[in-house]
Amino acid sequence: MSATGAGRRRRSLWNRFWEGVRPVDPFRSVKAALGALVIVTVAITTLLTIVAVHSAIELRVIALLAVIASLVVTQFVAHGLAAPLDEMTDAARWMARGDYSRRVRVDRRDELGELAGTFNSMAADLEAADRHRKELVANVSHELRTPIAALRAVLENVVDGVSEADPATMDTALRQTERLGRLVEHLLDLSRLDNGVVPLRSRRFEVWPYLAGVLKEANMTKGQGHSRTDVHLHLEVTPSDMVAYADTERLHQVVANLIDNAVKHSPPHGRVTVRARPGRAPLSLELEVLDEGPGIPEADRARVFERFGRSAPAEGGDGGTGLGLAIARWAVDLHGGRIGVAESPRGCRILVTLPGDTSGLELT
Repeated sequence: MSATGAGRRRRSLWNRFWEGVRPVDPFRSVKAALGALVIVTVAITTLLTIVAVHSAIELRVIALLAVIASLVVTQFVAHGLAAPLDEMTDAARWMARGDYSRRVRVDRRDELGELAGTFNSMAADLEAADRHRKELVANVSHELRTPIAALRAVLENVVDGVSEADPATMDTALRQTERLGRLVEHLLDLSRLDNGVVPLRSRRFEVWPYLAGVLKEANMTKGQGHSRTDVHLHLEVTPSDMVAYADTERLHQVVANLIDNAVKHSPPHGRVTVRARPGRAPLSLELEVLDEGPGIPEADRARVFERFGRSAPAEGGDGGTGLGLAIARWAVDLHGGRIGVAESPRGCRILVTLPGDTSGLELT
């Protein structure tokens, strides 16, 4: 056995030894500390009693000294045990007032130290949730205000006679109304996500005609969903007759949102490619959506899938609501799949993997 192996074995034995003696270690167990307090108190009383028996000191004086010594030791131990509880009580009061920044010291090795660490983790989670709630309200307010203000301006111009209610003006109003409707629909999807009320209805389906239909819808709505009508959509399915297993409605949300995001970040007259191929498991699916835009910096690749996480759009695009990729991730998570930004020599490549199913369902 090498010296390194022997050292690791000794450390392992030492760690197991300390774990074994933890229940009787007063520095790592509250119960052991209380037991030590009782032992010390009894020892002090016994010692003073022995002193009284072998001296001329009266027994009542010895009893008084024993009580005082026991109270001092008890107070010392009780203060050490109660101090972190007092800190947590004070921090909890501040949290009840809306201040989640307070933390307690974690300088103990016993159960109270573990409780303090758990309390700090809970406070950090609550602080993050409160920050997210405030950001959500601010972002939703901003996203709602923009189309409402634009729609109001168009309608006021028509009412005041500044502009005619011609097809071009009504088309502008329609685009803002559709943008508002998309945002509301996204928020409803996220509400269903939080409440966990969205069932998953998976089935077998032919991939090529399904994705061709999704791309056809995207081509038909390009002029309505955003101003980019110059981006070409391309579909590649290998093999062309492949079959996959998924909830087609939820998968439609994934593909539509990924295409919408890719189109917004494409350069003028760019190209968005949707590729599909079988995964490793039966009826599994690997889906790629590639664009020719500036790509996503590595530091932002996880953040873009968060709610209202956005990167700058390409020339001619708009920033969107910042909800599309969050909804896509949610739909993929429902399937037990994976979604992420993959490496690409040019633009952005989003890779989606769905696990498929091995049940013997018939093709519908």
